Amino acid sequence: MPRNILLIMTDQQRAEYVGYVPEGVADTPNINRIAQEGTYFTCCNTTNPICSPARTSLITGRYPRQIGTLTMSGDLFPQIPTFMQALQKAGYVTYGIGKFHYNQTYPWSTPRGCGMDPVAGEQGERSFGYDFVWETAGKQQTVSNYCFYCDYLQKKGMLDQVRDFFEQCGGPNGDVPHHNFDKAMPWPFAEEDYIDVVTGRVAREQLSRHPAEKPFYMKVSFCGPHKPYDAPQRYLDMFPPEQEDDFLLPEGQVIAQKDKEALWRQRRSSKAMIKLIDDQIGEILRLLEKRGMMEDTLVLFTSDHGDMLGDHYLLQKGVPWRQAVNVPLAIRLPGAEPTGENPYPVELSDLAATILDYAGLDARQALSRSWPAYNDIIPSRSLLPVLRGEADRCRDFCFAESDFTEERVQGIPVTDTPYWRGAGGRRSNAWQAIITEKSKYIKYLGYALGEKPYEEFYDLRNDPMETANLIGDPAYSDQIELARNRLSYMVDHHPAAQKTWCTACARDREKAAEASS
Repeated sequence: MPRNILLIMTDQQRAEYVGYVPEGVADTPNINRIAQEGTYFTCCNTTNPICSPARTSLITGRYPRQIGTLTMSGDLFPQIPTFMQALQKAGYVTYGIGKFHYNQTYPWSTPRGCGMDPVAGEQGERSFGYDFVWETAGKQQTVSNYCFYCDYLQKKGMLDQVRDFFEQCGGPNGDVPHHNFDKAMPWPFAEEDYIDVVTGRVAREQLSRHPAEKPFYMKVSFCGPHKPYDAPQRYLDMFPPEQEDDFLLPEGQVIAQKDKEALWRQRRSSKAMIKLIDDQIGEILRLLEKRGMMEDTLVLFTSDHGDMLGDHYLLQKGVPWRQAVNVPLAIRLPGAEPTGENPYPVELSDLAATILDYAGLDARQALSRSWPAYNDIIPSRSLLPVLRGEADRCRDFCFAESDFTEERVQGIPVTDTPYWRGAGGRRSNAWQAIITEKSKYIKYLGYALGEKPYEEFYDLRNDPMETANLIGDPAYSDQIELARNRLSYMVDHHPAAQKTWCTACARDREKAAEASS
């Protein structure tokens, strides 16, 4: 029987915003099913807590530093192999449905409607390894770009109104609670036209048409619960208004009451959006069962990064705190006994090797190129031995890094850090981290020549919320030195892949001469 693969993703979902973990705060019975019938990983960390870097890392099995996507600026270079291309070569029919964000061609200041056009550029999007493409740009990016969801709205005469709503509801990106511009307004249009409802519907349409005898890979990538927080009213009504003042605020920060109320509205909407997505996932799983495909399909659920939602006096992503870096991951492997919680380190990029392994392919061979240099360094590791109960872990630690250039103000260097990050302004936008199930080490890169970088070390067993920096505690000196050595190794041994562009070939001169003689 075909060995099918279904990858389900959300955008900006915190690890505890599911129902299958003890501290879970969301209502997700269908996502729970994936976890309960398989394995869920509570120490899964994104390789970079920003959309484009995380998503390009996932499909290439490499770190963003290796593929030139360290921040959300620019495109994934087409010479970098993806696991979807390898699956195509192995006979899979591949579907890309929902948010990709492998490309960020235009700056954030691009005027409305003047950004990317994946509909006109469909062949370019297919080149990443998709036979079928139905790409959404993301809710905010719908304003400047023209994706397949925009095309859907345009054909219904709704595009301008929806763009107006996204601009009004979401506003510009905020960074801290007193710079929080999202109004968390309910979706004012028909629920059938909501972006994640349309995404789920397109996925089911393609699944219902897929020839049962052929193996498929399908990515269904929802745009929620990313801002703007715009859950339909029917889903908002399923959750009481938030009022719990449980914001994690170390170092004496205080959130004003009006800012708390805005965050409470956003937290409620986030949970409502996840509930809507969970309903869509349920419909997809039921269709797999109806077609008799469930027991031949590897099902993976994850997100690209988390959401700060006011903790550490921060919004959104790009920082090394667990709320942004730790992501949900649940995998159901057909024929394997459920193994429940796995608390050991997993990287988001490990999904590439896991998917290829399930398809009978070797990840390094499938994702490498023999030339030019550094194109054969593939850090992704398969989770199949863990899913089968043959091993308890695939790695000893996770590596993550980021440089959140969105937050930089033009003309202000990286060494100038906003006061609200705490630590006396020493926490820069750029950082690197080593994470285990027991500890987290962070090195901030905003230091000047002649200065020592600012570092942090957290004992996650005794301080899971990362409130007490132990970098100067002699009791942890051996663990800190081990983390420093691991970080140095990762940076030194994962250089950027070299690329080529010059196409002139001397052999062509000889061929031309032979043809003319």
